[in-house]
Amino acid sequence: MKKLPAGWQMIAFGEIVEQSQYGLSSSSSPDGRIPILGMKNINDGKLVCDDVARVNVSEEELKNYRLEAGDLLFNRTNSPDLVGKTALFSETGDFVCASYLVRFTLRRDLVDPRFVCYWFNTDHSQRTLQQLATKAVAQANINPTALQKMFRLPLPSKSEQIEIADRLACWDEAISGVKSILAAKTEQKRGLMQQLLTGQTRFKEFKGEKWRHCHLGDVVQAMSRPVAWDENELYRLAIVRRWCGGVDLRESLYGHQIKVKKLQTIRTGDFLISHIQAAYGAMALVPEEFDGAKVSELYTILRPKDPKAFDIRILGYLGQTKRMWYMAIQASNGFFAERLRLNFDPDEFLHLPVNIPPTFAEQKKIADTLEACDREIELLQKQLAALKEQKRGLMQKLLTGEVRVKTK
Repeated sequence: MKKLPAGWQMIAFGEIVEQSQYGLSSSSSPDGRIPILGMKNINDGKLVCDDVARVNVSEEELKNYRLEAGDLLFNRTNSPDLVGKTALFSETGDFVCASYLVRFTLRRDLVDPRFVCYWFNTDHSQRTLQQLATKAVAQANINPTALQKMFRLPLPSKSEQIEIADRLACWDEAISGVKSILAAKTEQKRGLMQQLLTGQTRFKEFKGEKWRHCHLGDVVQAMSRPVAWDENELYRLAIVRRWCGGVDLRESLYGHQIKVKKLQTIRTGDFLISHIQAAYGAMALVPEEFDGAKVSELYTILRPKDPKAFDIRILGYLGQTKRMWYMAIQASNGFFAERLRLNFDPDEFLHLPVNIPPTFAEQKKIADTLEACDREIELLQKQLAALKEQKRGLMQKLLTGEVRVKTK
């Protein structure tokens, strides 16, 4: 860190801790009455309390372990990437925390707990906490006593802490607002897909025309574009992620680096299905940026039989529904279980029945409507990422005194 400004001091975390306490080791229960917070409830430096387990505790235990507003909750034991995650408790009502969290009660005469929590969540602090962690197999641990001695934080006057925390809280409020809108838009799109892709809701100009009941193979066909192999050519290898994860880059390798020399070229607008992961929703349209990339022979490539009669984007959106994932299971041999690969049969898949809008015009209007939703969601995702990045930069400057604030 750079030299601290006048009036700031670097102190050990333990100097501002009034009390520390491990959480409860009680098991959760369906009929539990007291919410118990765990690591899953800490996300991005905030508590997320919409999915909280519950426990039954005695009145004496509740008295001793009840969380108070301003308590700092610290994840002392978890996987290496999660240990050290920290959030501030600010809920109302009775809550306790699980045993792998440590609750720190801070000295309010010295610090604003919000300032301390923001400091714990800086990139610098998270890197420091990773260095403090002792690592075993798949687990890491930070001893709370060592944490209090070795973890240090820069501290301005309390009035400046409050001013800094207030400013960062404004960013948190903006981030929370965009998250809420994003969640609402995503839910709205899900509802629209359910309505438009099943014909439950029709655009008024298309009402009266019955949907077409056919086999999938009546509107699309499988095709292959085998690669003419060149040991010296650099191949951009693509994969399809599970559960609507879309097309993604796996890696780029030269021909001589690839063991199985059977690849296919994919083009914009292809509908890809992974034979190995089909039952897990690994199917997607190829976007423009992956035009010319390669996939293994264990992918089925589908294109419309007549591009003027079937809008392939409809299949792209159907591929995001559980109905299409179920069809992939129906077209697979073997039994379905997590981590087991099923043998996907493209021919059987194309013989399964589907209902599709009867005209290209209706298909296009449905796809255009859903694409408009996608654009709104993408814009919100970019806004959210930008706000988070701005906040990260602001934290770095405000919490180190690089940028000073005026106090009242």
